[in-house]
Amino acid sequence: MKKIILLFSVVILAMSCSAPKQLYSWEKYEAASYNYIKNSDEASLVALLENYEKVISKQKGTRGVVPPGIHADYGFILMKTGRLAEGKDMLAKEIQLYPESKIFIDRILKMTEL
Repeated sequence: MKKIILLFSVVILAMSCSAPKQLYSWEKYEAASYNYIKNSDEASLVALLENYEKVISKQKGTRGVVPPGIHADYGFILMKTGRLAEGKDMLAKEIQLYPESKIFIDRILKMTEL
């Protein structure tokens, strides 16, 4: 009986040590966005845009969807670089995935109309 309890305890302990899978995969978003904010140069912009594309196309998180705010942030950056149609498409995708973001997205769209 002691062996069964010991074995059960070891199995429970081993299962609790594994790291849970994250809801979303962010790729290298933190580093890319920090680098862009810090340097604000062409190379950091290209790296940031590439990272957005990776996050959007290769979502490995348990939810299987793009993290909240990624489409909005990507769309805003696209619009700042003159790619208005693509940026608006990204903002629309953000609203589609996260309807609660509509108020925020509407503010971004108003800012771009000025």
